[in-house]
Amino acid sequence: MQKSNKIKEINKIFILFMIGSIIGYIVEMIVALVQKGHLESRQGVIYGPFTPVYGVGIVIYYLCFSKIKTRQKSKIFLISMLIGGIIEYLCSFLQEKIFGTISWDYSNWMLNINGRTTLIHCTYWGLAGLLYISLIEPIIPKIEKIIEKNTIKIVTVGVAMLMIFNITISSMAAIRQKERKYNIEATSNIDIFLDKNYPDEYMDKIFANKIEK
Repeated sequence: MQKSNKIKEINKIFILFMIGSIIGYIVEMIVALVQKGHLESRQGVIYGPFTPVYGVGIVIYYLCFSKIKTRQKSKIFLISMLIGGIIEYLCSFLQEKIFGTISWDYSNWMLNINGRTTLIHCTYWGLAGLLYISLIEPIIPKIEKIIEKNTIKIVTVGVAMLMIFNITISSMAAIRQKERKYNIEATSNIDIFLDKNYPDEYMDKIFANKIEK
């Protein structure tokens, strides 16, 4: 693949990631409203309406279904169930190991796998795969045309840089919060900055659905 084509592919994947992250935020807000009767923060980063696990999901769907040629709905559903279940499990596992928290716990659900995913949630991922094939995949050619424009290229790079910062500072703040939990004193200017700007009260408000482990 030529360098220019690689850049186009990266831009396309990033745009799909952002689309998935925004859709995920909206879906999680609706779920919170249905489950609890009120709106609740379900964003996955400190700044903006983004839930990156959904962005990762849609990118993996794109990568997999670009290689898998079948569009038989039953096969798409089963493949999406497997992909989604693995993504959900790994995200929960990594969040717990890195940050000491989880954003969901299905231990009390039937047919759960270590409380990280369940058969019913894998079913939701299966349905999401069908929606991806029906709604997202058809617009990919339009995305490919849009990213040919220089203005879009510049905007994409700018947004990507902001998102990298967003994910980085969110991860650093979450790790520092975990350290505060174990009474680890600030040992650097970065720690002091994080303690001042991202205290527990602020973090708990942003990530209202997290569960300490």
